[in-house]
Amino acid sequence: MAEKVRVRRTPRPRGSGTGAARRRGREPKLTRTRPRGVVATTTGLLGLSSTRRAAVLALVVCAIALTVVVPLRNYVAQRQELAAVTEQQQTLAADVASLTEQKAKLQDPAEIEAQARSRIGYALPGEVPYVVQFPQAPVAPETAAGSGAPWYRSLWREVTAGSP
Repeated sequence: MAEKVRVRRTPRPRGSGTGAARRRGREPKLTRTRPRGVVATTTGLLGLSSTRRAAVLALVVCAIALTVVVPLRNYVAQRQELAAVTEQQQTLAADVASLTEQKAKLQDPAEIEAQARSRIGYALPGEVPYVVQFPQAPVAPETAAGSGAPWYRSLWREVTAGSP
């Protein structure tokens, strides 16, 4: 049977010690474990182990990220919406400018008369209007494609018949 080992600590002044224990202002506790003998257990900030500190830090980072993501997403969406509305406003301003120009043209009686002559064929009393009709292109006769046969049958028919 293993004999018990008692470790007696003497209190040290606060400035003594080395490394992390001096920085935190306390010394590590000594505990006994079976396979290794006497081991110093250290606790970190606020009495938490390093894995728990990492978990708390990860939780805090996630909470901060979640509180930042929603306003950031809203900001980006509003910027995109603002860009779309600005573009729409520019196109509407261009339309207003062209319609204003068209309105100014229609204030002239000569322009109104020219529009009436070209659009509805208006002629003044005593004038003889002529309408020129151009001949239309001849329509090609109905081919085999229009007969409802698939294109490959008409192609095969042309290939087998040969060209004269």
